[in-house]
Amino acid sequence: MRTLLVLLGGLAVLGQAQTTEREARREIERKAIKQARREAKRYKKAGFDVTPGSLPLEKQLEYTWIKLYQRDAEGNAMYLSADGNAIAETRTAAEMQALEAAKLALAGQLETFIRAIIEANIANAQLNTEEATSVTEFLTGAKNIIATAIGPIEPALKMYRNLPNKNVEVNVKVLASRNQVLQQAKKQIREELRERLKNLQDKVDRLLPLQ
Repeated sequence: MRTLLVLLGGLAVLGQAQTTEREARREIERKAIKQARREAKRYKKAGFDVTPGSLPLEKQLEYTWIKLYQRDAEGNAMYLSADGNAIAETRTAAEMQALEAAKLALAGQLETFIRAIIEANIANAQLNTEEATSVTEFLTGAKNIIATAIGPIEPALKMYRNLPNKNVEVNVKVLASRNQVLQQAKKQIREELRERLKNLQDKVDRLLPLQ
């Protein structure tokens, strides 16, 4: 009888947790839809449209906001986002430039995370003055290295508008799993640091642990 009561209690807790998760998903969707409608109205008023054959602007915005509202167990955003904007003579050229700008913006966010980790660990890694200076100099150009580590990335949101001077303006938003791209960036930065701190692998491990 006691075993049965424990089992029933466990099932009740599980059911409650599932209900809570469903409610959280519904709340995220509700907020995302509301935000998407508001933004879509503003963008359309400004003359923006989506590429023929793409999802409607409202749906693209809704998708991005659902991702952006998601949080992990520690309350951190599960996805990072970055925007890119460009103007060019053709839509294709503008899209490529906007996507590159968004990718660099995303790399800049990751650079900030990694710089904070490394600077906090310089003392623990027991670097001498020359090594610490080398690491500091390296960090000034880390954004481009991280952008390479990210690799190709597809925009979650893409819109364009034709300008009076016949040019085309394109706006894009990229999304990336925070944990995934941060790990990719860390691995690339560690490889570069190994080259700078020859035969000091233990110091690199302390400077930028993967976990």
